[in-house]
Amino acid sequence: MAERSGPVRKYTDLLVYKQAYRLALEVSKLTRTFPRHEQYELGRQLRACSRSVGANIVEGWAKRNSAAEFKRHLVIASGECAETKYWLDLACDEGLAPRSQCETLKGEYSKLGMMIHNLWKEWRKLG
Repeated sequence: MAERSGPVRKYTDLLVYKQAYRLALEVSKLTRTFPRHEQYELGRQLRACSRSVGANIVEGWAKRNSAAEFKRHLVIASGECAETKYWLDLACDEGLAPRSQCETLKGEYSKLGMMIHNLWKEWRKLG
């Protein structure tokens, strides 16, 4: 399974978590370049949904003894990936971020969404 690079004992062992965390940091860094008023508007929305991806992976992991709860949080994380791409489009189209950077981040969030989907399908193999 692509998720596994060794034993998974805690959420920080999950590759999908590591990727979500890294991307949230990149998005946060990007939003710091926005004009001040957009840091509190669009930037805040973008930071919130990008951070929520990893937060939902962590919360799902904490509740993994319940298949329904674990999967529910992965579905939410997947939705937050999609929302992040929306806000990146908006930031780009409003001229707040370079198109190349937005496209790169959107591609990374698409890959992350697939990783979350694969974890949703194969989560029992982690144990």
